[in-house]
Amino acid sequence: MATLQRYEIAWPDDIEHAFARLIKGRAQGLIVLPHAVTNARRAQIVSFAAEHRLPGMYPDSQYVEAGGLMSYAANFSDLHRRAATFVDKILKGARPADLPVQRPTTFELAVNLRTAKRLGLTMPPALLLRANEVIQL
Repeated sequence: MATLQRYEIAWPDDIEHAFARLIKGRAQGLIVLPHAVTNARRAQIVSFAAEHRLPGMYPDSQYVEAGGLMSYAANFSDLHRRAATFVDKILKGARPADLPVQRPTTFELAVNLRTAKRLGLTMPPALLLRANEVIQL
């Protein structure tokens, strides 16, 4: 049975330390959560994962475009559009405290088949059919 290890990254130097612990612990994959540091060091994280043959799940499709395996995240364009409606209501006099809290309603799955091939993984056809973006070989 696999165990889940959590490594917090608060500073850029934490990335190398986290990967060193992942490798030492013989990790079989990684999940990267959204954070200012991980977003700014996206290329470094994807490069480390590729170097150590670690499949990864990332917080947005930009990681997948940079060579990460896959991402599942809220559609940011939809979030921005919905935020604009809140701004419009506030500018027209609505009190922010009276507006309902909203959660994301649209999510996107992105898969990089080149990375899957390099890792020796076969992605299930059902997964690829559900993907909003598939980076081909």
